[in-house]
Amino acid sequence: MRTPVSTYRLQIRPSFTLQDAAALTGYLRELGVDWVYVSPILTAEEGSDHGYDVTDPSTVDASRGGAEGLAALSKAAREAGLGVLVDIVPNHMGVASPPQNAWWWSLLKEGKASRYAEAFDVDWDFAGGKLRLPVLGSDDDVDKLDVVDGELRYFDHRFPLAEGSYAAGENARDVHARQHYELVGWRRADDELNYRRFFAVNTLAGIRVEIPWVYDEAHSEIARWFRDGLVDGLRIDHPDGLADPAGYLERLKETTAGSYLLVEKILEPGEELPENFNCEGTTGYDALADVDRLFVDPDAEAQLDALDARLRGTGSPVDYQAMIHGTKRRITDGILHSEILRLARLVPDAPETPRPEVADALAETIASFHVYRSYLPYGKDTLVEAVERAARTRPELEQVLKALLPLLLDAGSELGRRFQQTSGMVMAKGVEDTAFFRYTRLGTLTEVGADPTEFALSGAGFHERMVRRQALLPLSMTTLTTHDTKRSEDTRARISAISETVAEWEPFVDRMQEMAPIPDGPLAVLVWQAIAGAWPASRERLHGYVVKAAREAGNSTSWTEPNEEFEAKLASAVDAVFDVPEVTTALEEFVALVDPYGTSNSLSAKIVQLTMPGVPDVYQGTEFWDRSLTDPDNRRAVDFERRRAALAALDAGVQTEARDELAKLLLTSRALRLRRDRPELFAGYSAVNPEGPAADHLIAFDRGALAAGGGAITLATRLPRKLQRNGGWQDTFIHLRSAVQDQLTGNSYPAGEVHVARLLQRYPVALLVPIG
Repeated sequence: MRTPVSTYRLQIRPSFTLQDAAALTGYLRELGVDWVYVSPILTAEEGSDHGYDVTDPSTVDASRGGAEGLAALSKAAREAGLGVLVDIVPNHMGVASPPQNAWWWSLLKEGKASRYAEAFDVDWDFAGGKLRLPVLGSDDDVDKLDVVDGELRYFDHRFPLAEGSYAAGENARDVHARQHYELVGWRRADDELNYRRFFAVNTLAGIRVEIPWVYDEAHSEIARWFRDGLVDGLRIDHPDGLADPAGYLERLKETTAGSYLLVEKILEPGEELPENFNCEGTTGYDALADVDRLFVDPDAEAQLDALDARLRGTGSPVDYQAMIHGTKRRITDGILHSEILRLARLVPDAPETPRPEVADALAETIASFHVYRSYLPYGKDTLVEAVERAARTRPELEQVLKALLPLLLDAGSELGRRFQQTSGMVMAKGVEDTAFFRYTRLGTLTEVGADPTEFALSGAGFHERMVRRQALLPLSMTTLTTHDTKRSEDTRARISAISETVAEWEPFVDRMQEMAPIPDGPLAVLVWQAIAGAWPASRERLHGYVVKAAREAGNSTSWTEPNEEFEAKLASAVDAVFDVPEVTTALEEFVALVDPYGTSNSLSAKIVQLTMPGVPDVYQGTEFWDRSLTDPDNRRAVDFERRRAALAALDAGVQTEARDELAKLLLTSRALRLRRDRPELFAGYSAVNPEGPAADHLIAFDRGALAAGGGAITLATRLPRKLQRNGGWQDTFIHLRSAVQDQLTGNSYPAGEVHVARLLQRYPVALLVPIG
């Protein structure tokens, strides 16, 4: 099996095609990248910028470059010595435009008689045996349907007609009544849908790849990539939605002849990948959380909790566990209630499972999960604990819960299987997409894959986790920014610096709330952190972010019930940043205060991530400063020519200072090149323990295998403002087993005791390589 040393993620879309990626391989090689890693490339909804809404799994999207583009990328990658990793989407298909999806069109036209009736996950026994589609503005809009050219039309929406279901001149409402589908008002989706979706996205319909022929047809093009030697590995999107993730991975290993596989899997604290997952690891959210917490000051927790309590007007900080229980119940009783009701319909009628209480008990159990899902029989204890926790929370449901437990533990039953598929949906929507926008004391902590109740991580704690990572998952990905992160790495690095500047942060928030008030205290903290973290940013970017954040939080406005008055006040607060000089000045003064420490955090987090155990991924463009916010902001176009020219200048000897964006490019390129060209320097992991008064401010580790002597040594600065206030490094030192050279400055140092101040005189980081 060929495995990557590092990867570089590119967003492939109509404005940046596979041919464009092919033209970039020379730059990626110079940067030090080992594999190019691309977003989904199978044919997706027309105009899709992300590609996760695949409509035809048998072809590479023509608008993304087509099969010719993939061949060009593969050829260019091979010539540059690069591997190719591709993101695939096995859980669902895009169905927003039925004519674009032949599988879905067939299903709508032929109903249960369609070959693809088995491919989609439809409960045909519900809704009168019809597929219910929530596309109308309201149920009354059925009178706005038309029959045009042998199709049913609703404005721009097109639907097929069953054979023999229409005669010329017939009323469209009557024709609609004879179809295998029923068009209904969109608000009915919460309670009355009968097909599985990706989360609560009605236009992404779940498919059943556990059925052999469905798998074969959905993976025919993917299989060709490996037969033809075009691709070397895959990233699997959302495996938690599959009926049998472990079985799917086994089948995929066969399809790819044992190639490198990564799963997009969020691991909660203490959780590990199931032992039967035949893959090399995760896409790195767990690594991101560990790295971030190294740069958060643990002493700030009580202060930020107190600020949170004051802004909430509660007198005490929010109880996070209670919050996420509430947000998960909000999801089970709201946008995913259809999924809960489908589970309830699978519970046999019995005196111990009275119908009115079953759905409530199922929802309560899912809300009590502390991980995304169980993988029965693996994870049985997790399910038992969730039922027990639900019974403690809702003692009136205890008897129903006891009756449900053996049914849920039956992995071979439809109920047991579907329950596992559903719990992850609720976790994602209730926690990542709701609670993470409500729990706002420090935005660094509410990143995808993280548990925000873990406030900070000590150097010793980090070393323990890295030793374990090296032993168990040495080929798992590490990352700091992805297309899914809610704030990019440099935005979070600056927000982390707030933990060292709480004394200035609290009055800054108060002042901003006086001059540009946001009438939702917790949301205001999130907004002002985001603006400070991303500054300078355009008005358009910030407007888009604050509306999305507020609607995701769902406290003062929402996607389904937008509060126009509140959103106008949000917009006014953003506008004040640009239009009110006092607000602009206050923001820029605060950013100027935290920026040097945020810069130190950025460089330190980057070198740690690039050199720690695992396969480091660089998200497109983040070799320069990148202060993006949540999607689509983090998918903006990247100026690669500027980066190419800057790298050439660095290689020609141009000098840079820590505050320059070239410093991040220098660090990234030197770390990637070293990992690729000197793999023997990254064969192990051991802590390097500094001594002296500022020892806690240095994170240092040696990547050499113990039996082979020393390897690459990483040094990075933690809590830089506190370090500065305490007098700097003073006589803190590390012991070097051999003479070394810093890959960033070119400076050499002898074996023995070397002061950290000398090693980090120019940059807050160093990458040392043994000499001789």
